[in-house]
Amino acid sequence: MARSTGRERRLGTSVLHGMRRLGGGGAELIPQGRMAGPMPWVIAIMVAMTAIALAAGLSIGNAVSATRSEIEGGVTIQIVEPRLDARDRQARAVVTAVRALPGVRGLRVVPQAELDALIEPWLGTGIADATGSSIPVPALIDVRLDGPVSPERLALVERAARGVAPAARVDAQSNWLRPVFEAMVSLQVVAIALVALLTLALAAAVLLAARSALGANRDVIEIVHLLGGTDKQVARVFQRSIGFDAAGGGAVGLALALLVILALARRFEGLGAGLVDNGALVWRDWLLLALVPIFATLLAMVTARFTVLHALRKML
Repeated sequence: MARSTGRERRLGTSVLHGMRRLGGGGAELIPQGRMAGPMPWVIAIMVAMTAIALAAGLSIGNAVSATRSEIEGGVTIQIVEPRLDARDRQARAVVTAVRALPGVRGLRVVPQAELDALIEPWLGTGIADATGSSIPVPALIDVRLDGPVSPERLALVERAARGVAPAARVDAQSNWLRPVFEAMVSLQVVAIALVALLTLALAAAVLLAARSALGANRDVIEIVHLLGGTDKQVARVFQRSIGFDAAGGGAVGLALALLVILALARRFEGLGAGLVDNGALVWRDWLLLALVPIFATLLAMVTARFTVLHALRKML
């Protein structure tokens, strides 16, 4: 390659910038990143899917963390007794016995109105009027400890409760929700894996686009080199064009993702479920979503630069 004189180097640089459009038909050396061609739209789709997957993972993580913190020290005591008077008497005795235990931070008997609201979706209303007798519902006592519920602490509460109410059933709230948490954590792992795969797919798309443009314009790049243009100058042209593509496509992709996320949020908000409500995105999550197109642009530019430099070393 002839790179001997300063005049040739200046000429090569001028040709490099002047030949970004080739021939009389206006063919481009590489796509110029003004939402023309498939690359910006491919990047938009990748960014949108990445942002949606990331939002899902963050929402699931928020739900699991918030719910775990709420029920970490929770214990539920059920008084399974069909007779109302005996059930109430045993519930009062359990409250007195458990309240005296060390480490009990709070305790309350769940009101009958709340119990009716819990079973209403399955049994409906007006059951007592229709049959002439009511369905016996166990009394529920919500106990809050000052720390996690260990097997030893759970056994202590169980002994105190069954000492005054043999029909009492004691359960740690975290135990019966553990399968739910495990399933949600699995979904979170899937979301993270999807984000990683989409990131790799974006890099692969940029790599293929850069290689295709290099192969289509090999002769022009050789002339640029002969006139004094450097590999870094050629790579800079590709990097700048891919950067424009990625920035435009990333902005469109993020806008599409936000529309989908907000629409899904409205749908889930109507469920009124505590676990779903705990999954709401916070400001830190929105900041991470806003960084997705920026990261995609940087990744595309870096990938294009190294792809072009690597290919030019083999080409000449």
